[in-house]
Amino acid sequence: MDGRRPKAADAPVRRPSSTVSDWWRTYFDAGYLREYEPMFDLVGDRRQVARLVELLELPSGARVLDCPCGQGRHAHLLAEAGFDVDAADYSAPLIAAARARGTGRTLRYRKADMRRLPAAWTGRFDAVVNLFTSFGFFADPRDDARVIAEFARVLKPGGVLLWHGGDRDGVMAKFLTRDWWTTADGTLVAQERSFDPLSGFLTVESSWRGPQVHEDRTHRIRLYTPTQMADLMRDAGLIVEQAFDSFSARSLHRRSSEMLLVARKDA
Repeated sequence: MDGRRPKAADAPVRRPSSTVSDWWRTYFDAGYLREYEPMFDLVGDRRQVARLVELLELPSGARVLDCPCGQGRHAHLLAEAGFDVDAADYSAPLIAAARARGTGRTLRYRKADMRRLPAAWTGRFDAVVNLFTSFGFFADPRDDARVIAEFARVLKPGGVLLWHGGDRDGVMAKFLTRDWWTTADGTLVAQERSFDPLSGFLTVESSWRGPQVHEDRTHRIRLYTPTQMADLMRDAGLIVEQAFDSFSARSLHRRSSEMLLVARKDA
């Protein structure tokens, strides 16, 4: 395959209603689930949650917030592991998909903006998890700072934030301008990427060509260095205690594409 996108003459076309600056308002829908379906695997999800449980070192019944929770991949398993889980996401379609997995006394989903979490959650949680590069969505970088400040607000004194996302240093060290994969129904998903070093935005243009879809849309995420993330967290009263190469036990290094940071709220 030479990377050129195939044509689908009679397939339906769906256009996004939002602008690139607020792409996140409509991006996380059934199309998102279809686009990333090859990356979602229950075995992998369980492996990641086992690592989270190991790092959290919390007793059964501890209160955990998964935000944003997406379709509940991690929240469901955290509740299964014995935690009392609240999970929040802005996307109504993903919340619906999460609830379809099951809810219960120790697993609750709600729609929320992570820049403005419920006031009643102040000091409620033993831990907050922010996973799968679910950060850096907003056009104004001050909104990213607000997100971290909200995570700090809802944590109990001594509570832990587990933050997982792209490492700007590592992503740039082995930057991939384009790639493609095929979903279970035969849809070809192709992505082209560009990076603005001044704003820090990674822009991803996606195209889907398949039996049921013919669509193009764009999203972008602001990438941070580990130092920048540590500074954001420190300003919110969170101190980074450990830094790992994604979900592995390896220490973060300069070519890590993803980082998992363990930060604790001042007691």
